[in-house]
Amino acid sequence: MTDSLLYHDGNRALQDEFQSRPLADRAEEKLTRTAFTDGDREFIETALFFFLATADTEGRPDCSFKGGVPGFVRVTGPSELAFPDYDGNGMFISLGNIRVNPHVGLLFIEMGEKPRRFRVNGDARISRDDPLMQTFAGAQMLVRVTARVIFPNCPRYIPDPASRTPSQYAPRPDHDPPEPAWKTFADFKDVVPPRQPTPRG
Repeated sequence: MTDSLLYHDGNRALQDEFQSRPLADRAEEKLTRTAFTDGDREFIETALFFFLATADTEGRPDCSFKGGVPGFVRVTGPSELAFPDYDGNGMFISLGNIRVNPHVGLLFIEMGEKPRRFRVNGDARISRDDPLMQTFAGAQMLVRVTARVIFPNCPRYIPDPASRTPSQYAPRPDHDPPEPAWKTFADFKDVVPPRQPTPRG
């Protein structure tokens, strides 16, 4: 195993196969954190939606969409956020998973001219009597997540929903996608591995 906050042996094996371990280590060093910044708080608390990944006791995954008005997700501590559970279809897949396996992943996405991706991995707990629940209109339960690791992600493959066009970085036949700008940044350019050869389609 590894002492990394992000990577385990499976990640490491693929990083070594694709010669990307130095880049992965640099990304963890430069981008990951365990406490929310003011910018993180602003992004989270203005979000209209996020995606929630959970798994049951056997590791079978589920991913669900969570939406609301800005402020429906709140940063409630240096490494904690909270969001309400609203009335739904009664299946309780995500929250049922959390009850038996607290490990969760949250993915926040901003689309448009300046796309962004932001991730929070941590441990969640649910409550029907958390006092904070009373401050969320329509809440039937409250979920609190203690972050284990917080990090932004490269947004280059996010499409433009307004024009319904794919990202300019998305591979397709007869198209050479540009390299993302971050690969030229001083923090990363010395550890970017060569692009892997792939079929051109």
